[in-house]
Amino acid sequence: MEIRDAILGAGMTGLAAGIASYLPVYEANEVPGGICSSYYMQPGSNTRLYTAPEDDEAYRFEIGGGHWLHSGDSIILRFIRSFTPVKSYLRKSAVYLPGRDLLIPYPIQYNLRYLGSKLAAQALQGIFEGAKSGQPTTTMSEWLRRTFGPTLCELFFDPFHELYTAGLWNKIAAPYDGKTPMNLELAIQGAFGEVPAVGYNVNFVYPKYGLNTLAQRMGLECDVRYRKRVVKIDRKDKLIYFEDGEMLPYRYILSTLPLNQMIEMTDLDIDQKADPYVSVLVINLGAVKGRLAPEAHWVYVPRSEAGFHRVGFYSNVDTSFLPASSRKNKMRVSIYVEKSYPGGQRPNEDAIRSLCRRVVDELQEWEWITEAEVVDPTWIDVAYTWSWPGSKWVEKALIALESHDIHQMGRYATWASGWKSQGIVESIRKGLTAYSGEVVR
Repeated sequence: MEIRDAILGAGMTGLAAGIASYLPVYEANEVPGGICSSYYMQPGSNTRLYTAPEDDEAYRFEIGGGHWLHSGDSIILRFIRSFTPVKSYLRKSAVYLPGRDLLIPYPIQYNLRYLGSKLAAQALQGIFEGAKSGQPTTTMSEWLRRTFGPTLCELFFDPFHELYTAGLWNKIAAPYDGKTPMNLELAIQGAFGEVPAVGYNVNFVYPKYGLNTLAQRMGLECDVRYRKRVVKIDRKDKLIYFEDGEMLPYRYILSTLPLNQMIEMTDLDIDQKADPYVSVLVINLGAVKGRLAPEAHWVYVPRSEAGFHRVGFYSNVDTSFLPASSRKNKMRVSIYVEKSYPGGQRPNEDAIRSLCRRVVDELQEWEWITEAEVVDPTWIDVAYTWSWPGSKWVEKALIALESHDIHQMGRYATWASGWKSQGIVESIRKGLTAYSGEVVR
């Protein structure tokens, strides 16, 4: 049997690496794209379709919730456009405080006027005092308190991150400051008037015909071997074992699989406690639009009876996520709802069905939807990754794998910890540049 290099995982990074290197890409599922892939469901149906029906009367969803392309990398965007046209959007996101029935433009720290003058003044005072203290922080919860002050933390940041991190927020390392910025001048300005949009995702693009189209067209340009789930890697004899019983000798592996999974499959002993991660249940909903449905692309929710932390409106980004007959009158909505769980602790099917009912009930109570026509849950096992304070686990794990000619690449393969977001554009860029002349000859 021929010994050769192999790419594991046909997500965006793996597909790009396959195109650049001409190497085979081994994918566990029957379609490419990983969690960055779209699918379709007709009203009243339980069947997922990976291409739109002929009459286009279907909701479009994504496996892992809304994945939008945030980047100004013109070279990679040109590469993407060589496969599919894209459309550009200006972000519309918000924070919803259910107890106050208050929808506030994101980020909340720069829109304090929506809280009323008294609460805005308290929030500003807390921000000033935190900035003045200059106290070092070790955990995320400490960083949030120092950065945003007690008023905003009690209103939003503390309860939101309790849900978002599945209870890890007061144990994991403080993040870097880039994704959730704090600018005192903007906070003051936003307490009295409008502020310019800020953040890494102010502008974004999305494939005109869905992420599935981009993934499928990229897949046609490389050698993807589908239904090839890796179950074990023998690093001593350099063999990959697949679920279907096939065994493959390798010289070098480029893996886009989550780092923790690769450590388990290679049976490597990393002399340090593994960094944590969070799994997410994404509930995709196709529904009749409610009277108070937000116009935002996505909404951060600090408190909900069902325990979800974000509600995204695919159809507010683009009406192509709706059945064709609803795109002009916009009387339907295509939605994703995210709820976090401690890493790998997937609820059973009865619990998932119960949660879906509770989510629908709560969105109906908020009058964001009326009748739910499609309810389809998906499970993302490794969704958000974090680090323990002072941890070197990622660094040690990557070095250990490299010593056995296994190179990790991609959003979760290198454990993009904290809030260091690696989006689709960056994933594609890394895939295209994955192999140097020293690896592929």
